[in-house]
Amino acid sequence: MTARLSCIVPAYNEAARIGAVLAVLAPHPLLAEVIVVDDGSSDGTADMAMRHPVRVIRLPGNRGKTAALAVGLAAAQHDAVMLIDSDLSGLTAADVTALAAPVLSGQADATISLRGNAPGLWRWIGLDYISGERVFSRALLAGQGEVLRRLPKFGFEVFLNAIWIRQRLRLAVVRWPGVSSPSKAQKRGVLAGLWADAAMLADMVRTIGLPTALQQILRMRGVRV
Repeated sequence: MTARLSCIVPAYNEAARIGAVLAVLAPHPLLAEVIVVDDGSSDGTADMAMRHPVRVIRLPGNRGKTAALAVGLAAAQHDAVMLIDSDLSGLTAADVTALAAPVLSGQADATISLRGNAPGLWRWIGLDYISGERVFSRALLAGQGEVLRRLPKFGFEVFLNAIWIRQRLRLAVVRWPGVSSPSKAQKRGVLAGLWADAAMLADMVRTIGLPTALQQILRMRGVRV
Protein backbone atom coordinates (compact mmCIF):
# COMPACT_ATOMS: atom_id res chain seq x y z
CA MET A 1 0.00 0.00 0.00
CA THR A 2 1.29 3.45 -0.91
CA ALA A 3 1.00 6.61 1.18
CA ARG A 4 -2.60 7.74 0.91
CA LEU A 5 -3.52 9.34 4.22
CA SER A 6 -3.23 12.72 5.85
CA CYS A 7 -2.58 12.35 9.57
CA ILE A 8 -3.76 15.12 11.91
CA VAL A 9 -2.40 15.44 15.44
CA PRO A 10 -4.10 18.05 17.65
CA ALA A 11 -1.88 19.02 20.56
CA TYR A 12 -2.07 21.18 23.65
CA ASN A 13 0.84 21.30 26.12
CA GLU A 14 2.19 17.88 25.13
CA ALA A 15 5.88 18.71 24.69
CA ALA A 16 6.84 15.81 26.95
CA ARG A 17 4.90 13.22 24.94
CA ILE A 18 4.42 14.33 21.35
CA GLY A 19 7.98 13.52 20.26
CA ALA A 20 7.50 9.78 20.77
CA VAL A 21 4.24 9.90 18.81
CA LEU A 22 5.74 11.80 15.88
CA ALA A 23 8.77 9.51 15.79
CA VAL A 24 6.34 6.75 14.80
CA LEU A 25 4.06 8.78 12.53
CA ALA A 26 6.52 10.87 10.51
CA PRO A 27 8.34 8.00 8.75
CA HIS A 28 5.29 5.76 8.35
CA PRO A 29 4.91 4.71 4.68
CA LEU A 30 1.09 4.97 4.68
CA LEU A 31 1.06 8.59 5.82
CA ALA A 32 1.56 11.05 2.99
CA GLU A 33 1.66 13.95 5.45
CA VAL A 34 1.52 14.55 9.19
CA ILE A 35 -0.06 17.81 10.35
CA VAL A 36 0.38 18.90 13.95
CA VAL A 37 -2.04 21.60 15.09
CA ASP A 38 -0.65 23.26 18.21
CA ASP A 39 -3.65 24.61 20.09
CA GLY A 40 -1.98 27.55 21.82
CA SER A 41 0.47 25.52 23.90
CA SER A 42 2.74 27.27 26.38
CA ASP A 43 5.24 24.45 26.97
CA GLY A 44 7.12 24.28 23.68
CA THR A 45 4.91 21.65 22.03
CA ALA A 46 5.28 23.27 18.60
CA ASP A 47 9.07 23.49 18.97
CA MET A 48 9.22 19.80 19.84
CA ALA A 49 7.02 18.94 16.86
CA MET A 50 9.24 20.91 14.50
CA ARG A 51 12.13 18.58 15.29
CA HIS A 52 10.33 16.05 13.10
CA PRO A 53 9.53 16.18 9.35
CA VAL A 54 5.92 17.23 9.87
CA ARG A 55 3.85 20.32 9.14
CA VAL A 56 3.14 22.41 12.23
CA ILE A 57 0.24 24.85 12.41
CA ARG A 58 0.19 27.14 15.44
CA LEU A 59 -3.08 28.54 16.72
CA PRO A 60 -2.80 31.90 18.49
CA GLY A 61 -4.64 30.71 21.60
CA ASN A 62 -6.21 27.65 23.16
CA ARG A 63 -9.40 27.11 21.14
CA GLY A 64 -10.06 23.47 22.01
CA LYS A 65 -9.67 20.11 20.31
CA THR A 66 -12.60 20.58 17.93
CA ALA A 67 -11.15 23.81 16.54
CA ALA A 68 -7.68 22.27 16.21
CA LEU A 69 -9.10 19.31 14.30
CA ALA A 70 -11.14 21.60 12.03
CA VAL A 71 -7.98 23.53 11.11
CA GLY A 72 -6.09 20.30 10.44
CA LEU A 73 -8.87 18.84 8.32
CA ALA A 74 -9.04 22.03 6.24
CA ALA A 75 -5.27 21.87 5.65
CA ALA A 76 -5.16 18.17 4.74
CA GLN A 77 -4.29 17.26 1.16
CA HIS A 78 -5.86 13.81 1.04
CA ASP A 79 -9.41 12.54 1.43
CA ALA A 80 -8.54 9.67 3.76
CA VAL A 81 -7.53 11.12 7.12
CA MET A 82 -6.15 9.64 10.31
CA LEU A 83 -6.59 11.39 13.65
CA ILE A 84 -4.07 10.62 16.38
CA ASP A 85 -3.95 12.04 19.90
CA SER A 86 -0.62 13.59 20.84
CA ASP A 87 -0.24 12.03 24.30
CA LEU A 88 -0.06 8.33 23.42
CA SER A 89 2.48 5.93 24.89
CA GLY A 90 3.48 2.65 23.31
CA LEU A 91 2.37 3.54 19.77
CA THR A 92 4.10 1.49 17.06
CA ALA A 93 4.19 1.53 13.27
CA ALA A 94 2.20 -1.73 13.34
CA ASP A 95 -0.57 0.03 15.30
CA VAL A 96 -0.75 2.79 12.69
CA THR A 97 -0.92 0.23 9.88
CA ALA A 98 -3.65 -1.71 11.69
CA LEU A 99 -5.75 1.44 12.05
CA ALA A 100 -5.37 2.38 8.39
CA ALA A 101 -5.60 -1.01 6.70
CA PRO A 102 -9.36 -1.73 6.99
CA VAL A 103 -10.22 1.57 5.29
CA LEU A 104 -7.49 1.41 2.65
CA SER A 105 -8.45 -2.17 1.76
CA GLY A 106 -12.16 -1.40 1.55
CA GLN A 107 -13.05 -3.73 4.42
CA ALA A 108 -14.48 -0.82 6.43
CA ASP A 109 -15.55 2.77 5.87
CA ALA A 110 -14.03 3.99 9.13
CA THR A 111 -11.87 2.71 11.97
CA ILE A 112 -11.55 3.60 15.63
CA SER A 113 -8.96 2.49 18.18
CA LEU A 114 -9.50 0.63 21.43
CA ARG A 115 -6.45 1.35 23.56
CA GLY A 116 -5.10 -1.02 26.18
CA ASN A 117 -5.88 1.37 29.02
CA ALA A 118 -9.33 2.38 27.80
CA PRO A 119 -11.95 2.30 30.58
CA GLY A 120 -12.91 -1.22 31.54
CA LEU A 121 -16.47 -0.78 30.30
CA TRP A 122 -15.26 0.21 26.84
CA ARG A 123 -12.94 -2.80 26.67
CA TRP A 124 -15.76 -5.08 27.84
CA ILE A 125 -18.21 -3.92 25.17
CA GLY A 126 -15.46 -3.75 22.53
CA LEU A 127 -15.83 -0.07 21.65
CA ASP A 128 -14.46 3.25 22.87
CA TYR A 129 -16.91 5.53 21.14
CA ILE A 130 -15.03 8.71 22.04
CA SER A 131 -11.58 7.47 21.08
CA GLY A 132 -9.45 10.13 19.41
CA GLU A 133 -7.71 7.72 17.04
CA ARG A 134 -9.70 7.24 13.84
CA VAL A 135 -9.50 6.86 10.07
CA PHE A 136 -12.28 8.05 7.78
CA SER A 137 -13.05 10.02 4.62
CA ARG A 138 -12.72 13.78 4.91
CA ALA A 139 -15.59 14.04 2.41
CA LEU A 140 -17.97 13.12 5.25
CA LEU A 141 -17.40 16.59 6.68
CA ALA A 142 -17.74 18.51 3.42
CA GLY A 143 -19.68 21.71 3.98
CA GLN A 144 -19.55 21.30 7.76
CA GLY A 145 -16.91 23.96 8.43
CA GLU A 146 -19.30 26.46 10.01
CA VAL A 147 -20.92 23.73 12.12
CA LEU A 148 -17.52 22.59 13.38
CA ARG A 149 -16.63 26.16 14.32
CA ARG A 150 -19.74 26.32 16.53
CA LEU A 151 -19.20 22.99 18.27
CA PRO A 152 -18.00 22.90 21.88
CA LYS A 153 -14.29 22.35 22.49
CA PHE A 154 -14.70 18.60 22.94
CA GLY A 155 -17.70 17.91 20.76
CA PHE A 156 -15.94 16.62 17.66
CA GLU A 157 -15.92 12.87 18.31
CA VAL A 158 -19.61 12.53 19.13
CA PHE A 159 -20.51 14.86 16.23
CA LEU A 160 -18.54 12.62 13.87
CA ASN A 161 -20.14 9.53 15.40
CA ALA A 162 -23.56 10.94 14.54
CA ILE A 163 -22.53 11.27 10.89
CA TRP A 164 -21.14 7.74 10.84
CA ILE A 165 -24.37 6.36 12.31
CA ARG A 166 -26.62 8.39 10.01
CA GLN A 167 -24.76 7.10 6.96
CA ARG A 168 -24.50 3.56 8.37
CA LEU A 169 -20.78 3.35 7.76
CA ARG A 170 -19.06 0.04 8.32
CA LEU A 171 -16.90 0.51 11.41
CA ALA A 172 -13.82 -1.53 12.32
CA VAL A 173 -12.66 -1.39 15.94
CA VAL A 174 -8.88 -1.81 16.06
CA ARG A 175 -7.51 -3.06 19.36
CA TRP A 176 -4.28 -1.45 20.50
CA PRO A 177 -3.40 -3.46 23.63
CA GLY A 178 0.05 -1.91 23.97
CA VAL A 179 -1.04 1.70 23.56
CA SER A 180 -2.14 3.93 26.43
CA SER A 181 -2.87 7.55 27.13
CA PRO A 182 -2.56 9.29 30.49
CA SER A 183 -5.66 10.42 32.30
CA LYS A 184 -6.27 14.11 32.79
CA ALA A 185 -5.66 13.58 36.51
CA GLN A 186 -2.21 12.20 35.71
CA LYS A 187 -1.40 15.20 33.56
CA ARG A 188 -2.96 17.98 35.62
CA GLY A 189 -3.44 16.67 39.13
CA VAL A 190 -6.52 15.09 40.66
CA LEU A 191 -8.78 18.11 41.12
CA ALA A 192 -7.85 19.81 37.85
CA GLY A 193 -8.16 16.49 36.04
CA LEU A 194 -11.62 15.80 37.44
CA TRP A 195 -12.71 19.30 36.44
CA ALA A 196 -11.35 18.78 32.91
CA ASP A 197 -13.16 15.44 32.61
CA ALA A 198 -16.41 17.05 33.74
CA ALA A 199 -15.97 19.86 31.21
CA MET A 200 -15.35 17.35 28.42
CA LEU A 201 -18.47 15.39 29.37
CA ALA A 202 -20.49 18.59 29.44
CA ASP A 203 -19.26 19.47 25.92
CA MET A 204 -20.35 16.06 24.66
CA VAL A 205 -23.79 16.43 26.20
CA ARG A 206 -24.16 19.95 24.76
CA THR A 207 -23.26 18.60 21.32
CA ILE A 208 -25.71 15.69 21.06
CA GLY A 209 -27.57 15.31 24.38
CA LEU A 210 -27.13 12.59 26.99
CA PRO A 211 -29.73 10.12 25.61
CA THR A 212 -28.16 10.32 22.16
CA ALA A 213 -24.69 9.73 23.61
CA LEU A 214 -25.91 6.49 25.14
CA GLN A 215 -27.64 5.50 21.90
CA GLN A 216 -24.42 6.07 19.97
CA ILE A 217 -22.70 3.26 21.83
CA LEU A 218 -25.41 0.76 20.90
CA ARG A 219 -25.74 1.91 17.31
CA MET A 220 -21.99 1.99 16.66
CA ARG A 221 -21.65 -1.52 18.02
CA GLY A 222 -24.31 -2.54 15.53
CA VAL A 223 -22.33 -1.43 12.47
CA ARG A 224 -19.03 -3.04 13.42
CA VAL A 225 -17.39 -5.30 10.87
